Formats: sequence, structure tokens, C-alpha cells
Amino acid sequence: MIAKIGRGSNLYGALAYNQLKVQKEEGQVLFTSRMIETAGGTYSTALLARSFEPYLLANRNTEKPVVHISLNPDPRDNVSDEGLIAIAEHYMVEMGYGQQPFAVFKHTDIERAHIHIVTVCVDEEGKKISDKFEKRRSMAVCRELERNYGLMAAVDKEGKGQEKIFNSVDYLGGDVKSQIASVVRHLPKYYQFQTLGEYNALLSLFNITVEKVESQLEGNIRQGLLYIPLNENGEKAGNPLKASLFGKNAGLPALDAHFARCKEAVKENGKKSKLKETIGIAVQSTDNEEDFKRQLIRHGINPVIRRNGAGRIYGITFIDHNSRTVCNGSRLGTEFSANAFNEHWSNKTVASSTEDAASKSKHVQHNYDDLQDEDPHELFNFLPKIREVLYEENFFSLEGFGGLIPGAHGEDYQEDNFAAEMRKKRKRRKNK
Repeated sequence: MIAKIGRGSNLYGALAYNQLKVQKEEGQVLFTSRMIETAGGTYSTALLARSFEPYLLANRNTEKPVVHISLNPDPRDNVSDEGLIAIAEHYMVEMGYGQQPFAVFKHTDIERAHIHIVTVCVDEEGKKISDKFEKRRSMAVCRELERNYGLMAAVDKEGKGQEKIFNSVDYLGGDVKSQIASVVRHLPKYYQFQTLGEYNALLSLFNITVEKVESQLEGNIRQGLLYIPLNENGEKAGNPLKASLFGKNAGLPALDAHFARCKEAVKENGKKSKLKETIGIAVQSTDNEEDFKRQLIRHGINPVIRRNGAGRIYGITFIDHNSRTVCNGSRLGTEFSANAFNEHWSNKTVASSTEDAASKSKHVQHNYDDLQDEDPHELFNFLPKIREVLYEENFFSLEGFGGLIPGAHGEDYQEDNFAAEMRKKRKRRKNK
């Protein structure tokens, strides 16, 4: 089970978000503790808020007194409502909130039922409840709950995070939105890329592609992005999903800003010269595409090759997991461009597994079927460097765990959008 803890100052917004789920019949008020009760068991946002008023009025100087927690069992767990209530109570007691008023909401808008808890972190005297080592304590409580209630463990025996998180998307596996989200919401934090094409090359390793779209509204051109799952042959295999579903960091403005930052960073860090040297050695020491790929992958570099319908290479991008840099071949130099590789391999013997590449797909060859001793469907089998990158960055540590794992379990990304809309409405009211 995974817990995500959020803090804020807007109690009404946290309650209204959960009540909106109830109104849409996508959730219910599962349980309340130390709060005003109603005869029929129905609540309004205003009524729920009244139970917290004495605590907020007594608040001394805590800037963000509102705590919004989500508890996410593994999708394979089948927990009854009674079990969810017991889990919520146990968690709140162990985290120091047992004597606080709190409301537990069950959400059923996605395949995996999960609960949200709203409370405040100041007591009746207005003193803040300690949040020292909160994430570590939360993880320890989650492990205890897994043992006590027979839940699937979120961490394996070695204490490492679930490998599913940075796996390639399985469009047949269900909840594609969450699968894509667990990738696109985090890649820009760890990899440098300067163009949408380079970003697409990186996404292709996870069976995802992104397309820029334009629309016209009241005479103004608006641009956006669509994320689309791919099948094992690199073909579009599902409905396109708007970038807004995955938060602002997945949208075009944020990516444009990322492109600009990376352009300056690559100029300064000298990583490109090291990458060119490694690729140059691979070119000189191999005479076919298969061996070229093998050698680079052994050095933690993924070459992503794009071909047209006739099988001719029209683009090649290199993903260096050591320096976490993505570069189009042409940006490294003309000797690493698509034309250069077409010439280099034109009179060479190419492995039989790549001879029918043109007929198999006109899209990115991201699955590496030609690597016969590797399983093309398990990214970690032939991309160990990605795992090393994430562990080096504390990505799966206790402190970093809470920020990523909910995405793999189907985190409710509408919450961020709802909060943003609330802020916009308040801003519009102030400007009137």
C-alpha cells in the first residue's frame, strides 16, 4: 500500500474535491471521526468544514494546516469497506492524528478503489502536530498495514521500489492513463532533451508517443500535446490523451521551458563530447546495425532508429543513460546523421532480424526485436542504466517513494487540476 501526504491552506478546496466525487457517484463518505454526525449519513462541504473550524481558529502560526492523505492499496488487493475504515483509523493513530477530526472518502472513479482522508495538523490549542520524518514513518506504517491486513507489498524483500513504475506501457493492461502518467510526469526531472523529437525518442522506450496539435478559438491559435500508447511494433494502439490529464509538467509550455534549460546545460557540461566519442568507437568497431546497437547498450546508450516505408533511415537519436542526455545524431555531427548511417550500413550485412523492418513498422523501432538474447518487453532487462539512474537520485528511497508510486497505482490526477481551477476562480473574484 502506498500513502501520499499533501499539505495546504485551503480546507474548503480539499473537502469540495472529495465531495465532487460523491456528487458524481464516483465516491462516498466512508467514515468520519470526531466530527459532526448527521442522521442520514449525508454531508455537505460546509457541514464537514464546521468540524474543523475550532482547530483552524486556534491555529497559531502553521501556514499549511490542512492535510490531505490518499491511501492506495495495490490494484490486486480486494479490501472491503470495513477493511478500508480499519486501515484508515490505524494509519491516522500511528501518524499522530488519532485525536484529530478527520473524514475518510472512498473513491471508485478508477478500477482501483482507494481512500482520501482530510484532516488538520493543528490540535485544539492551535499547536502543530509534529511532522518530523513523516514520510519514513508513513512508509513504516504502510508496511505494518500490509502485514496486518494481508495486502500486497509495495516494496520487495530488498527494499527496492516496484519495477513496474518505469516499465513500458501495456495498452492491453488497463488504466493506460496511469501507466503513461507514471512515465511522463517524471522523465523531464531526470533526462535532458532539447526538442520534441528527442523527447519522443525517449518516450518510445516506454511504448509512448506524443504529438503536437493545434486548434483555433476565437481567432487565436492554441497548441497542445496528445500522448498516445504504442503497441509492440511501435504503432498507435489506443486513444490519445490530453497532456492536461498528467499535470502541467507534461504540457507544451513546461516542455518548451525544459528544452531551453537543457540547451544551456548541454553547452556547459561537456557531456556531448563524451557521447560522440563512445558512438564513434562503436561505428569504427562494428560493421552492422545489430552489433552497433549491442555495443552502445552495453555502455548504457540506446540508439533509437526511425525508418520510412522503404526501410531507409531518416532519423537516429541517442539516449545516454549515463549522462541522462538525449541527442539527435545530426546535432552531434554530420558523421552521426541518418544519411551517414545509411551509407555506413548500405553495403554491409545486416542481421536477418532487421531485414523486414520496413514491412513490420513505419514507426520508431523501440522494441529491439533484433536483440535475440534480450526480452524486448521488459525494459529493465536491457536498460539497467535507467534503474541505476533512478536509485542514484533517491528515486525509490523512502523520501522519494511517495512522489512516484501513486502514479503506478492509478493516482487521481484530477486533484491537481481541480486545485488549479479553484485558484483561478479565487483570482478572478479578486480581480473583479
